[in-house]
Amino acid sequence: MSVALALGGCANAPLERAGSLSSYDRMSDANGLVTRSQIRVNKKDVLAAKTVRIASTVFPARADVPLNEKERRLVANAISRELCLRLSERFRIVAADDDADLTVQATVTHATPTSPTASGASKALAIAKTVALPAVPVPVPRLPIGLGGLSVEAEARDFAGFQKAAMVWARNANSISNSPRVANEGDAYDLAADFGDDFAKLVTTGESPFGGVPALPPIENIPVRLGGAPKYVACEAFGRFPGITGFAGQGLGLPPGWTDSGAKESPADSPVAPPAPEASPEQTLTQ
Repeated sequence: MSVALALGGCANAPLERAGSLSSYDRMSDANGLVTRSQIRVNKKDVLAAKTVRIASTVFPARADVPLNEKERRLVANAISRELCLRLSERFRIVAADDDADLTVQATVTHATPTSPTASGASKALAIAKTVALPAVPVPVPRLPIGLGGLSVEAEARDFAGFQKAAMVWARNANSISNSPRVANEGDAYDLAADFGDDFAKLVTTGESPFGGVPALPPIENIPVRLGGAPKYVACEAFGRFPGITGFAGQGLGLPPGWTDSGAKESPADSPVAPPAPEASPEQTLTQ
C-alpha cells in the first residue's frame, strides 16, 4: 500500500514532442514502472557503430518552466555527463569537432520545479524520526507533494544525418526512489541521470531499456562517479561527477549547485580581458 501510495502521489510529467528530432515516424510506446516514453531504434546500425560524438544538451527557456539559466544549465549538463559515462561502456567517445559514426543530441522539453518547502519538510521529518527513534530501521517516505519532473527527447544520427535511434521520455519524481533536495531544480537534476541511463541503453543495446532484470552498474564506472577522470578525454567537456561531496549533499538535501561545478569552462566562456589602452604620442616618444 505504501509503495502504491508513493508512486501514485507523483503527477505525470508531460510526454511532449517539441520538434527537436529529425523524425517522429514509427516511434512506439515503451513504458517503465515510473517512466513514459516512445522509442525508435535501428538495432543493426547502432550495434555496428564504434564512435559517438555527444552534443551538449539543450534546455531552452520556457514561460511555463520557472527555472533560471543556471538551474537549466546544471540539469542539461547532468544529462550530457551521464550520456558520456554510459555510452563510454561500449563506444569510443570523440570530441565535438571529430568525425563519428553517431552523434547524440538531447533536448529538455519540460521540467516541473521541485517545491523547496515540501522538500525541507520531508527532510525535517526524516531527521525527527532519526532523533526520536534511532534504533528503528524504518525509512521515512518523502512527502508526495511538490515533486518535480522532467521531459526530454533525444536522437542518435549517423554521419549523413539519418536518425538511427530516438526517444521521447518523461518521468516525475516519486516518494521512494528520489531524495528531496531544497532546490527548484532538485528533482529535474536527479531525473537527468535517469534519462541519460535509459537513452544510453537504447543506443548501446538497440533495444528498449525498460523491462527485464536491472543490471548492476559496471565496476569501472565507480571511480568516475566518485569524481575521477572519465574513460575518454572528450567527456571532460561536461565536467566531473561531484563524487563523495555530491552524495553527501544529496543525503542532506542540498541544492545540486552547491556540490556540482557543472560543465568545464571553455575558452569562449572565459571572461575576456579588456584591451590595453593605446599609448599616447608622448608616452611613445618617452619609450
